[in-house]
Amino acid sequence: MASTVTQEPPPAASGRPGAPLIVTEDAVLLDDLLRLCAAAGATPEVHHGIPEPRGSWEAAPLVLVGDDAARRVRGAARRRGVVLVGRDQDDSGVWRRAVEIGADHVLVLPDGEQWLVDRIADVAEGVGRPALTVGVIGGRGGAGASTLACALAVTSAREGLRTLLVDADPLGGGLDVVLGGESAEGLRWPAFAASRGRVGGGALEESLPRLHDLRVLSWDRGDCIAVPPQAVRAVLAAARRRGGTVVVDLPRRIDDGVAEVLAQLDLCLLVVPAELRAVAAAARVASAVSMVLGDLRLAVRGPYASGLDGGEMARLLGLPLAGEVPNEPALRRRDAPPGAAARGPLARFCRDFWERALMEVGA
Repeated sequence: MASTVTQEPPPAASGRPGAPLIVTEDAVLLDDLLRLCAAAGATPEVHHGIPEPRGSWEAAPLVLVGDDAARRVRGAARRRGVVLVGRDQDDSGVWRRAVEIGADHVLVLPDGEQWLVDRIADVAEGVGRPALTVGVIGGRGGAGASTLACALAVTSAREGLRTLLVDADPLGGGLDVVLGGESAEGLRWPAFAASRGRVGGGALEESLPRLHDLRVLSWDRGDCIAVPPQAVRAVLAAARRRGGTVVVDLPRRIDDGVAEVLAQLDLCLLVVPAELRAVAAAARVASAVSMVLGDLRLAVRGPYASGLDGGEMARLLGLPLAGEVPNEPALRRRDAPPGAAARGPLARFCRDFWERALMEVGA
């Protein structure tokens, strides 16, 4: 059981990231806390009372105070990120002791173990602002959504941002193929099918193929064509905790796994060719996506059919217009991924998109 006394504290700006401080003389409680730190990938500093000198008390990103040590830390400087940890769920005095030491949370083991592992893992990873997460979905088959998703990711990486490209379409053939890395070493989606709870963001990033200065989570060429929704949720949450940008190539069918992805997107681009039949098909896709996601924008791919322009398509679909996705002749080259030509029209579109989107996040 974990209960809040005051506000949720972020990791401290100073101190060693990933090194929580444990204060307790209870050997059994200490064993439990060390086990939970190990599960979260953190190596703690351990003291029986307020550390002397007190620099580690003030600098640690997270302080875990055993209920047995509450009296010994009463005189410590008040700070955020203090958790009072006990074992007796029937001890009502724990709340008074938490207030006395300025704790943000009261946690009782074993019920609160998963919550505590998540908090320790957050400070171990140095969690900051989550990644700007953008989905790309086609209004109809062959709209060019996968091409745009790859171009957005390649452009983001070229601009120096930590970038992860996620292939959420198991029937799409694999985005690693589009990027020319189908034989690159690293894990694909089937390896994460059994994931439950929390996935470490750093471990996820290091396990994936690195192509064109970005990480790619794609499908392999095996028989697995589905990953449980809870695994999708855990993996995407881990990717977002690393910061930078995450680009997700989405299928046009909305199942439980895709719904998990949509719930974590900041915005989504609906790619629609400029033709009337494509508008009709895209309207159905937009309706399904909008049931889960609030920020859906239109990206039009020309050339325009007679009587249509970007503004008219946006009006027909009832969506804000993100712009026109240009064609790029260089895409015919097998060794050049979408967006690789830094001065090409597709890269310029992607660069302008990221500039606007990142400004919105900053605002």
